[in-house]
Amino acid sequence: MRLDVRTVRLRLAEPLRISRSVTTERDAVQLALGHGGLTGHGEAVSSVYLDLPTDRIRRGLEALRAALEDGPDPEQALADLRDGTAPYAALPAGVLAAVEAALLDLVGKRAGEPVHRLLGRAEPVAAATARTIGIEPPARAAVQAARLADAGFTVLKVKAGTVDPGLDLARVQAIHEAAPNARLLLDPNGAWTPGQALQLLHAFAATGVEAVEQPIPPGCPDTLAALAERSPIPVIADEDAVGYEDACRLAGRVHGVNLKLAKCGGVHQVLRIAEALRGSGTELMLGCLAASSLGIAPAVHLADRARWLDLDGHLLLAHDPWQGIGGTDGTVRTPDRAGLGVLPAPAPEPLPGQVAEPLAGPRPVAGR
Repeated sequence: MRLDVRTVRLRLAEPLRISRSVTTERDAVQLALGHGGLTGHGEAVSSVYLDLPTDRIRRGLEALRAALEDGPDPEQALADLRDGTAPYAALPAGVLAAVEAALLDLVGKRAGEPVHRLLGRAEPVAAATARTIGIEPPARAAVQAARLADAGFTVLKVKAGTVDPGLDLARVQAIHEAAPNARLLLDPNGAWTPGQALQLLHAFAATGVEAVEQPIPPGCPDTLAALAERSPIPVIADEDAVGYEDACRLAGRVHGVNLKLAKCGGVHQVLRIAEALRGSGTELMLGCLAASSLGIAPAVHLADRARWLDLDGHLLLAHDPWQGIGGTDGTVRTPDRAGLGVLPAPAPEPLPGQVAEPLAGPRPVAGR
């Protein structure tokens, strides 16, 4: 196989504010694995929270270059990755997920099958995804909610965790009034104390919120489980559910775990966790970081295995360099094409007087 790597800058259409940060852009390190005239693609996005800066992603891929280029065929490489053999075992989870995605894409193309069939689903997958509304003034959030509902979104995820919880409650109420038929998910990103969370969740339950992600800071899963036992709405672990061991520790003790491929290590780890949680009463949520359609696509092929979907990372971008998984109408879909099914999107036309910016090549990202 031949490995090619490039870094592109993904800019959000609007800044996304959550309780701990504001995101305006991030790097996406995209890899291409060529073999026998076919190419498989994968993507790892930079993340300060996950300790995954751009240079660490690129170093991980370079450390893997010899094994990929001098090693076995794609099918064997995929099996080695899933078995955790060297050198795959040393990769950060986000890099592992990206390499697995590229191998799945390539293996699927070699077999003439879409990835969801490789994973045991005969029919294409289509499922409603949440669309995130960041920490915004209530009136602005209401306008966004109405626009999204008109576009077809039936699930809205609302960020919370401001200094004044009353503003969070006002935002949710405004969104509920603007989109009364939408299911509402709440995500404070660990901003509340346990006592504060229990009191607030009763208030948010009255506004129709269906479930809450990580209401308290991560690091005390027993406290999160105790809160889930008393909460009036389902509690989904996110920052407290990084990988397999975390999910197993919380099985049957919280209502759900949010699995992000970049956090847990890829498709095979999601399937492993899903099997471990089977029958426990803890259900799956599939989440994501802001990423292109290429980065989101592997999770879409798993979408029918989750109760909650938050696969809108590509919809947050000013320009998505890939296309093929839908989502603009509130539903993500697996294309009936071999592999991941995504294709490069046309480059955006520069505005009058604007010089088109080259996409390739690593560049530093400031302000995060």
